[in-house]
Amino acid sequence: MSNARTARLSRRGLLAAGGVLGLGAALAACGDDDAKSGGSGSKKGAGSGPWSFKDDRGTTVKLDKVPANIVAFTGVAAALYDYGIQVKGVFGPTETKDGKADVQAGDMDISKVTILGNVWDQFNVEKYATLAPDVLISTMFDDTGTLWYVPEASKDKIAKLAPSVGISVYDRQLTGPLQRMWELAESLGGDMKAAKATDAKKRFEAASERLRKAVKANPGIKVMAGSASQEIFYVSGTNLSIDLEYFKALGVDFVEPPEKAKAEGGGWFESLSWENVDKYPADIIMMDDRTSAIQPADISEATWKKLPAVKAGQVIPRSSEPILSYDKCVPVVERLAEAIEKAKKVS
Repeated sequence: MSNARTARLSRRGLLAAGGVLGLGAALAACGDDDAKSGGSGSKKGAGSGPWSFKDDRGTTVKLDKVPANIVAFTGVAAALYDYGIQVKGVFGPTETKDGKADVQAGDMDISKVTILGNVWDQFNVEKYATLAPDVLISTMFDDTGTLWYVPEASKDKIAKLAPSVGISVYDRQLTGPLQRMWELAESLGGDMKAAKATDAKKRFEAASERLRKAVKANPGIKVMAGSASQEIFYVSGTNLSIDLEYFKALGVDFVEPPEKAKAEGGGWFESLSWENVDKYPADIIMMDDRTSAIQPADISEATWKKLPAVKAGQVIPRSSEPILSYDKCVPVVERLAEAIEKAKKVS
């Protein structure tokens, strides 16, 4: 990937706009070994203090009390909600054009949060200031420390209003960020011993074992992760995406574009014209479920309809930006397990 600032920014916009399939943004993460291996959080009950949390940049945020006014990227807010933590404001895909909750908002009641920005590069700094934020939390998609959906143009103003916490979702398996979000929620006052939380974790582990067994029981099934835009079909590589890396570790056989082909996508994906959408044979196609991507039912390209997996009805949704709670990741794993269990070899 080019180090040029303009190239990086334009790629980030592409990824956010729906081109990226594995969430392939070239953004932020953090990269030292200490940060990647985990962080630490401490609390003395919600609303009391002091509070500290070491994020995946290796940065430790320290406050006199547990944050009450939390502002977070929509997907992060949705994960915290599942653990009983209500945020005050959100930024990122939250509300669809018809006024419903975006898929990335999970179970949140979006009428109870202040939406600071609903699309890429949108963040109302003035409104953010009125929330008197204690902390801002987002994910990160590369090793630059850039917070997902925090605009480049206003990031310095935003940073002056409250400290930030970054959770890396770059080049690691899904279980890592899941554990980090668990630790963060616990530090913020979440009851991690509650049945809702512990049962979800057990169901996730059971779903993962089901996927492992499905692969062994139905060998040879090739899976492709894709995302659709008007002009381009994106084929995701597995080396950077948290969900695909995890599925691969469980034995799933994925289409893997060559590194040279993925170079223009920052190492995340290969771009194909619709005429070449049949370049890679696949038995199951996982399609990006974000509202920024065209959904399978709305794809009219004849070349798409001729694909063996499409004709066989072996196309499933893919949560390209999985909500990092165990509850929301259970169906993510179960969906693929069921598809592989039922799949016929068609490629």
